[in-house]
Amino acid sequence: MTTPMLWHLPRITVPVSGRPESFPVRRVYCVGRNYLDHIREMQEGSERDDPFFFQKPTDAVVPDGSAIPYPPQTDDLQFEGELVVAIGATGSGVSPQDAPGHIFGLAAGIDLTRRDRQRDCRDMARPWEAGKSFDHSAPCGPILPIEEAASTLSGELRLSVNGRQRQHTSLSLMIWNVPEIISHLSHSYRLMPGDLIYTGTPAGVAAVHRGDQIRVEITGLPTLTVTISEGDTCASQ
Repeated sequence: MTTPMLWHLPRITVPVSGRPESFPVRRVYCVGRNYLDHIREMQEGSERDDPFFFQKPTDAVVPDGSAIPYPPQTDDLQFEGELVVAIGATGSGVSPQDAPGHIFGLAAGIDLTRRDRQRDCRDMARPWEAGKSFDHSAPCGPILPIEEAASTLSGELRLSVNGRQRQHTSLSLMIWNVPEIISHLSHSYRLMPGDLIYTGTPAGVAAVHRGDQIRVEITGLPTLTVTISEGDTCASQ
């Protein structure tokens, strides 16, 4: 009788800015349609809907400086620059007033999207996993502890591709602000330390190509920069 092989998978972590420790990632939640200008550019959904959420695999998280392989099964890989909230305290049914006490820190992030696959899912009334939940699809910059990020939630987000600005917004223009997002999510899931919440993207999303460099800058936070590499071209056939 042979002994089964045990796989020891590495823990997914994100660096914490200015500290020796890293933030171990438990789950990755994403908010859909949280800026009016993005809803209008996509021409879908009501402008006053309650927030809705989808998830990405934990190992979709990749750090600043990564080379991200162009994914298979798409001809329309798009960027979505986002503020990321790192959860540091357990909570269920959290009120918006109590939500700030559950934040460990903030980071710059990108929700990479296979837009053609997402549209296929939408048209067939299927879940979004094929468009959203693929390998390397959740770049996340270093997390700045919340006590050092006081200016961020009233700040701005900018995303550039190859040095050209493509997205720019005030974070105050979110339909649902960070405490409201945490509260809504905590009524559906038990939030735990290690959870990341990508809070939605503004208008300006567009396709990227092999060799493109994407850079996200958010007021007061470490910058996030990733490059799209060749990827497995055979897998896309």
